[in-house]
Amino acid sequence: MKNGKNLTIRDIAEAAGVSAATVSLVLNGKGDISGVTRAKVLEAVASLNYVPRTNKSSAEPGETLRFLKIAKHGHTVNRDHSVFISDYIDGMSAEATRRNYTLEVVSFEGQPISSVAESLAGAPISGVVALGTELTEADIRLIQGLGYPTVFIDTFFDVVDANFVNMNNEDAVFKVLSRFHQQGFRRIGFVASHVETTNFKLRRDAFFKNMGRLGLTVDEADILSVESTYDGAYSDTRQLLADGLDLAECYFCTNDIIAYGFIRALREHGPKIPEDVSIIGFDNLPQSATMDPGLTTIEVSKRKIGYLAVTILDDLIHSTESQPAVKILVGADLVLRGSHEKLVQRSRNRVPKIELPAE
Repeated sequence: MKNGKNLTIRDIAEAAGVSAATVSLVLNGKGDISGVTRAKVLEAVASLNYVPRTNKSSAEPGETLRFLKIAKHGHTVNRDHSVFISDYIDGMSAEATRRNYTLEVVSFEGQPISSVAESLAGAPISGVVALGTELTEADIRLIQGLGYPTVFIDTFFDVVDANFVNMNNEDAVFKVLSRFHQQGFRRIGFVASHVETTNFKLRRDAFFKNMGRLGLTVDEADILSVESTYDGAYSDTRQLLADGLDLAECYFCTNDIIAYGFIRALREHGPKIPEDVSIIGFDNLPQSATMDPGLTTIEVSKRKIGYLAVTILDDLIHSTESQPAVKILVGADLVLRGSHEKLVQRSRNRVPKIELPAE
C-alpha cells in the first residue's frame, strides 16, 4: 500500500469519488466547489494521510493561526479533559507546522464571549480554530462574524453558516447501542447531563433515535440526568440511588468523566460492574484503560479533527473566492474492555441463592 508521500491526486480522487481536477481545485482553494464535495475530498486526504510532493507551503513564513480554548462554564472544558484538548492541539500543531504556520493557543476560562471577540480585534493572525464545546449558536455566530477565516471543532450546528469539524455522534451512539443489543440487553439506560453542550444534546437525540432504529423501547425512568463533572456525577448518582433508583441492565454514559462518577457511586451502593450493571462511556480518556474493570468506550480521533480543522482553514485563507461552509463529521470506534458483558454470561457468573430447608 502506498504511503502518504507516494500518493497522487488521482489516488485521492478515486477515494473521494470525484475527478482529479476537482481534487486539485480543492487542494489549491480554487473553483466553485460545493461544500459536500470539498468535505469528501478533505476526508479522503485525511484518511490516506496524503502529503503533497512539494515541501513548500502555501503559507508565507511567519503567518499565525490562533486556537481559542474556550471554557465558558468549565463543566466540560476543564482539567479532567486536558488530554482530550491536547490531542486536538497535537493534530493542529503538526499540520500547521507542515503548512509553515505558527500555531498559538489562547485560553479563556469563565470569561464572556465578548472578551474573546475583543482579543481578536486587530490581531496579527491569518485564521482561527475555536473550541466550540461550550459555545451556543449565538456565540458561534458572533465569532464567525468577526471576519477571520474560522473553523469550529467539537461542536456542530446544521443551520449555521460556519465551518465545523466534529465527531459523528449519531454513528458513535449507534455502535454503543448495537453492542448492548448484540449482548442480549433490552432494558438500556442512558446517563445524560443537564449541562448544556451541543455534543451532549446530539448524543441524547442519537440515543432515542437509535433505540427506535434497533426496535428497542425507551423507559423514561431509565434516562438519568447528572452533573457533567466527576464529583457532580458521583454526587447526583448517590442521590438517585438513595431515592430508590431501579437500575436498568446497562447504561450508556454521555462521556467517560460522567461514567467514572456513576461507577463510583454504584460501587459504594452495592452493585458491581459488570456483574450487576454494564457500562459504556464516550471519549476513551486514559483512565478508562487503567481502571478495574477497564471502561468500554467510544474512541474518536481528536488529532484527525485538529488536522482537518487546519486543512480547511488553510484552504479558506488562500482561496481567492468566497467558499461555502464545510461541515465534516469524523467517525468513531468502540473500544471493548471489561465494563460490559453478555447478559447470558452475567447470569452464569451470579451465584445462585441457596434456600435453607424449613425447620
